[in-house]
Amino acid sequence: MTVVEIDRLHSQLSRYEGMFPGYRTEIVEGNIVMSPLKPHHAEMIRRVWNALEAQVADEWGFISDVAIPFDGANEFCPDLAVIPEAEVAKNLSAYPPDLIELVIEVVSPSSVRNDYQIKEQAYARRGLPHYLIFDPYKAHCVTLWNPGPDGYLGRDTIPYGKTVAVDTGIGRLAIDTGKLPVDPAHT
Repeated sequence: MTVVEIDRLHSQLSRYEGMFPGYRTEIVEGNIVMSPLKPHHAEMIRRVWNALEAQVADEWGFISDVAIPFDGANEFCPDLAVIPEAEVAKNLSAYPPDLIELVIEVVSPSSVRNDYQIKEQAYARRGLPHYLIFDPYKAHCVTLWNPGPDGYLGRDTIPYGKTVAVDTGIGRLAIDTGKLPVDPAHT
């Protein structure tokens, strides 16, 4: 994807920045999708970020809710993505998907289809090596690896209370899910 293509794609989403406080805005399958944010969502991202930050080497960094243009129909803003720290330091408003070593989404009621189907297929087709889906409504984490044109070939579902361990190109990463927030309706 060229810089011109990234600029064109991001310009579609940048028009909406700041217009809808309390909502995350993405372009999914050519549609503008707004998801309301809840406290558990931000807390989940913070806890996962903190757990991973303590484990990755200094040359790796994190972005959250920053545009990742995939094509004309999809401009995702992952809840969390691990990319080279040198790229994070550039402080861009959009990054190419090829930089991502690990991508993480936290499910919200309005993002179930996007997180489990649309993004899973798009991330796999683009070759993102590892995708984690944290679901506070089902109290589990889905780990996906070994991407291909038809989706991820590897998939595990780990209930909260256990440790999620992922062998990545940047090392083995582990997240204790015992204290992750769970939607009160699930308990």
